[in-house]
Amino acid sequence: MTSPAQTLSGLNGLPASSFVAALGEVFEFAAWVAEATAPGRPYPTVTALHDAMMQAVRRAAPERQLAFIGGHPELGSRVKRADLTDHSQSEQGGLGLDRLSAEEFERFSRLNAAYRKKFGFPFIVCVRRHTRDSILRQFERRLAHDSEAEREAALHEIRLITRLRLVALVDGPSVPVTTGRLSTHVLDTDQGRPASGVRIALHEIGGSARALLKEAVTNADGRTDAPLIAGEPLRIGTYELTFHMGDYFGGTAFLDIVPIRFSIAEPEGHYHVPLLVTPWSYTTYRES
Repeated sequence: MTSPAQTLSGLNGLPASSFVAALGEVFEFAAWVAEATAPGRPYPTVTALHDAMMQAVRRAAPERQLAFIGGHPELGSRVKRADLTDHSQSEQGGLGLDRLSAEEFERFSRLNAAYRKKFGFPFIVCVRRHTRDSILRQFERRLAHDSEAEREAALHEIRLITRLRLVALVDGPSVPVTTGRLSTHVLDTDQGRPASGVRIALHEIGGSARALLKEAVTNADGRTDAPLIAGEPLRIGTYELTFHMGDYFGGTAFLDIVPIRFSIAEPEGHYHVPLLVTPWSYTTYRES
């Protein structure tokens, strides 16, 4: 994760026009949010700044608020890159929503059309906190909402989206928690010691495929040198850790590859998924 480009104290001291220029793209095509927030300076924390920006959105006239919500891009649509902010391009591209297969594109298009027909604005979700499968489940679930509940859901997701954007731009006291961590370790309970040299692979398990996210080897402590995922939100979805225990035990053990499939529901949480293993059996649990 790159270092923020601004400090909160620096933003507090800028002329209003420079403040707006620095933060104008945090809220999608809505520099007026930063303009409304500028007179409230100085802000003591990054959290207070973000809260003030969200309050500006919530205090806006209903027509302006609805136009702002409606200005967000549809997910997975093949709009021109010029019609997307840099933030939206990066966020959708990071999940591959700009390169969907024909089948995936058809499904997103169908859901986008049904959602817009019912609510009059695009489906909004913080894509950096979700896998594709999770987004599609959200789509189906939220289509059952009434209009008021869905406007609130859209504003909640905008809060999550803009919180991530602001934290990437601004450093200062009391930065909101926006990242999670996934880690593991392997304990050889037959020998009563950490299992070093174990090859591990982390996959995301999707509805139609699995994607390799990371490979690592355990060190002398039975852990990986770095967390499997850190410095970003954990995407809500299903994952699998595979441990190559047959190689570790010299090819003579009953166990070969040990898979642990689990779900992540807390993007800002710490998931520690250990493996306690002998040549004949294994167990696991969630530790945080």
